Amino acid sequence: MPSDERAKPVREGSLDAPTRHPIPWRDAEFYDEAAFDKEFRRVADICHSCRRCFNLCDSFPTLFDRIDESENETVDDLTAQDIKDTVDGCTLCDMCFMTKCPYVPPHEFNIDFPHLMLRYRAIENRKGETSFADKQLVKTDRNGTLARPVAGVVNWATGRKNKTTRTLINKIGDIHPDAELPRFNMRTLTARAGKPREINKDAPAFGKRKLAVYATCFSNYNKPEIGEAALGVLAKNGVDAEVVYPACCGMPELEQGNIDKVATNAVKVAKALRPLVDQGYTIMGLVPSCSLMMKFEWPLILPDDEDVKALSGAVMDFDEFLVDVANKEGLAEGLKPVKGGVTLHISCHSRAQNIGQKSNELLKLIPNTDLTVIERCSGHGGTWGVKQDNHDTAHKVGKPVARKALDVHNAFIASTCPLACDHILTGVDKLEVGAAPTRSWHPIEIVAKAYGL
Repeated sequence: MPSDERAKPVREGSLDAPTRHPIPWRDAEFYDEAAFDKEFRRVADICHSCRRCFNLCDSFPTLFDRIDESENETVDDLTAQDIKDTVDGCTLCDMCFMTKCPYVPPHEFNIDFPHLMLRYRAIENRKGETSFADKQLVKTDRNGTLARPVAGVVNWATGRKNKTTRTLINKIGDIHPDAELPRFNMRTLTARAGKPREINKDAPAFGKRKLAVYATCFSNYNKPEIGEAALGVLAKNGVDAEVVYPACCGMPELEQGNIDKVATNAVKVAKALRPLVDQGYTIMGLVPSCSLMMKFEWPLILPDDEDVKALSGAVMDFDEFLVDVANKEGLAEGLKPVKGGVTLHISCHSRAQNIGQKSNELLKLIPNTDLTVIERCSGHGGTWGVKQDNHDTAHKVGKPVARKALDVHNAFIASTCPLACDHILTGVDKLEVGAAPTRSWHPIEIVAKAYGL
């Protein structure tokens, strides 16, 4: 037999950089349940024989236990409920794809576990199996707009200590009573950004950067203080940034498999920001989930959209941008020590961007400040961790993070993901009542504090 006709040996693992294929969400086969079932069992068989990912989230222990406890201990014995329980344990954090799996593309096994879970949820969504309450929970722009004028009342009603109204909300929304829900603000970041800022003309980066800050739904409606801190730090470093927010990135909708809605938002945002990109602007995300969506998920959902392609190449996470400034122009003088120390959590969606520990690099520039870094999943997973059925699992997954934060006992606990940070604080208090700091911090707020802003 000629050598070119011989079967190529299957490699054990891959040394190649992981790559992802576009998501064929417009194809009928993508929603074919029999085709999904066949692919799920193929992937499950490979995962079951490998098990490197057993400690990442609840999906893998669930899958492995169901196979091991079945009559024949094979994937053929998996029931529809076994498959659903496996999918329901996934938070779409991407860590199995990015850090654990040796069989991701271009390996011929072609494993992309998170996007397989997304496919299941897309099938559920198309069949109308997403609950009404879940659909309302992820309408972040609508919810933020409606809550803004009555933010004080909404925050009072959704607070964990308000047993009367919160009990009703928990029942309607299937939310766990211990889950910390995002607070709303009466003044959005886009409104606050109109306030004049003094740009430091003596900063090394003055006049050298064109930057637009993508507000994100969370920073716009829930915690605009993050954006204000970012704008203050940027102004201190000579960067006169503008704030933009055409719409949500769609990550909450992605979690529910509503890919069509994600695509709609992607088209809207990319079209609105394309003129800035063409003028040489960097688009800076304040929340890593949103940066991840624009950089990686949108191009996989809309691979032929030129606006999306252009935008994806212009996006930088907040810490990625500031570290780039520090390395190329240098940061402005004036950083002072942060007393009490900082515990920094690197979120999964920061890690999935494959840019390194940029927040760690950024906070290390603050002199004489104790810094402890935790690079492990908090267990929160966006809206996933607040749900009644998931909350206890979310804390089980995130318990090592909370334990480390408690043991270190720094004055400040920060995370690149604001929602993850609130979840970590709740976890610390579960371990020791009253031990958590009174508030969570975003890394950019720590930098602003170090500058005295």
